[in-house]
Amino acid sequence: MQKRIRLFLALIPLLFYLELAAQKTQQKSQLPALIDRELFFGDPEIINAQLSPDGSYIAFIKPYKGTRNIWVKKREEPFTAGKPMTADTTRPINAYTWSRDGKNLLYIQDKGGNENFQLYAVQPSQAPAAGQALPPTRALTNVPNARVMIHHMSRSEPNIVYIGLNDRDKAWHDLYRLDITTGEKTLVRQNTDRITGWTFDWNDKLRLATRSAPDGSTEILRVDDQGMKSIYSATVFETSFPIGFHKDNKRFYLRTDAGNRNLQQLMLFDPVTFKEELVETDPKNQVDVGQVRISEVTHEPIFISYQDDKMRRYWKDQSYEKNFSPIEKKYADRMVFPGSATLDEQYWMVHIVSDVNPEEVYLLDRKTQQLTFQYRPRPKLPVKDLAPMQAIRYKSSDGLEIPAYLTLPKNSSGKNLPLIVVPHGGPWARDMWGYNSYHQFLANRGYAVLSPNFRGSTGFGKKFLNEGNNQWGQKMQDDITWGVKHLIAQGTVDPKRVGIMGVSYGGYATLAGLAFTPDVYAAGVSIVGPSNLITLLNTIPPYWESIRKMFAHRMGDASTPQGKEQLMRQSPLNSADKIKAPLLVVQGANDPRVNKAESDQIVVALRTRGFPVEYLVAPDEGHGFARPVNNMAMLAAAEKFLAKHLGGRYQESMSPAVATRLKEITVDVKTVALSSPSTAEK
Repeated sequence: MQKRIRLFLALIPLLFYLELAAQKTQQKSQLPALIDRELFFGDPEIINAQLSPDGSYIAFIKPYKGTRNIWVKKREEPFTAGKPMTADTTRPINAYTWSRDGKNLLYIQDKGGNENFQLYAVQPSQAPAAGQALPPTRALTNVPNARVMIHHMSRSEPNIVYIGLNDRDKAWHDLYRLDITTGEKTLVRQNTDRITGWTFDWNDKLRLATRSAPDGSTEILRVDDQGMKSIYSATVFETSFPIGFHKDNKRFYLRTDAGNRNLQQLMLFDPVTFKEELVETDPKNQVDVGQVRISEVTHEPIFISYQDDKMRRYWKDQSYEKNFSPIEKKYADRMVFPGSATLDEQYWMVHIVSDVNPEEVYLLDRKTQQLTFQYRPRPKLPVKDLAPMQAIRYKSSDGLEIPAYLTLPKNSSGKNLPLIVVPHGGPWARDMWGYNSYHQFLANRGYAVLSPNFRGSTGFGKKFLNEGNNQWGQKMQDDITWGVKHLIAQGTVDPKRVGIMGVSYGGYATLAGLAFTPDVYAAGVSIVGPSNLITLLNTIPPYWESIRKMFAHRMGDASTPQGKEQLMRQSPLNSADKIKAPLLVVQGANDPRVNKAESDQIVVALRTRGFPVEYLVAPDEGHGFARPVNNMAMLAAAEKFLAKHLGGRYQESMSPAVATRLKEITVDVKTVALSSPSTAEK
């Protein structure tokens, strides 16, 4: 009898393992079919359609010879009739705008991710007929080692655009008046006052400037014939900026949380009398004011939106509410976003999005109320197999409530699942409800996916944002760790199969998670993540000078003994000896924000102690991968890596081009050397 009992007790672990294995097999068998990663992350067929000012044309982004470029078609034509306007085969074009008169399409482009953006123009009137050469693209700012920013597009002179250029001083942009037709630039103001932005009124007159003071505070300046005068200020821990002028062209709309406010509110401010008037704050007192859409016709707000668990919108113009309310009711389970519009605001592009549908785009004629379908960016994506995203809340280590988003694999039991935590970048940003390609990709592979809005995330008020000050790798990391604990306690997650994967700050959180809480994670993928906070701060781009002091206040001040000790403690590099989970590191060689040395350092530190780490470096990328072939190679490696260590599914096949590229960007970690040894000090 005792032998039988001992035998039974000895078999318990085996029986438990077999039951667990059976559960995992059953969970995988219930999942939808594996969706090709190309459908999630490959080039969309069409994106970013924008109406020309007169409504005659629609421009859009579509691949041309394998790279995203600008196309154009007549409004009434099908998209198949579109003609390419640009032919860049080295780097995708993602953003562009029409000139005010519709004669030009303007876009910015850098080289290999170095963020030295230049401004280009192409004329849609020169769209080629079949078999003809593409129209010439004109470089309006062919300035080496400088970057351009667009400040204002003139209404009264539609061929004039006001730009900023940092060719004189890398840290600060001078203001220029640029003639699109001739390419002639005229200096308007030399920036010797730490100016970060300019605001023009409805008559194209320069009226306001924003300034970053040496102590990190923000000032709003009135600009007039007498010069510039400070009229409003906010501390380094507050946020205030103008968003446009009122219809009276005297007062301006101001977003601010300065003073005793917690949430950012929308105010009207008089730059002469300094009188403030509240326009609106969140009716639910939950989040900061979000998008404020101001009509170019009436010069009044059309709507104000708020990013809560889901987006909330409040219409301020009854005529627009009458136009858009039927659409919102029809698509009540989705989010409706008014996009580009014609100059008279009769025609609008309307974008309809949900957590399980990337986008459907329609054309709305406000006069006839006719809504006409235009396109879906990813029509081959099987949306019926995508998984819903839910907003959740949980308490962190000190009791602070953390808002987060959770996606569970479709058809899963919702129990004992492998988990991938995906912290957002920034870190002064936030995750939102809606379609998330990483969530859907990983959920399709069988993982639960968690995106926490840890303290320091924006949108939830000044207090929540400032709770993250000096807390990189500490309370901010606790907010992530306690999310994992919450899901484990609920039985949702298998504690032995937890991974973490992120970009930029999310990459840092990945390294911090593996280094500071090594028992929590079984694998990590760090994409352009900093490993040493001191060298990170020493190598930030010169054009970030305006926020350098903010970094010192919110991250830590390396110029003080206390601040340096804190930053060293919070640097995963200095705890690399504690990392025991497998790690995949991904880096762009030209990254100006997170220098390649940040990834080199952690890889070298791990290899020095004989710890295996996979390393991908793309020579033609910057802060994140823009070229689809690089992105596909990285994702193919990542999903195989995660499957190996966490047990999820993965797609074995890849195109020959992606397979070749993956070999090219895989770095032999046995021989990797530091990019900039001088910056790798601790």
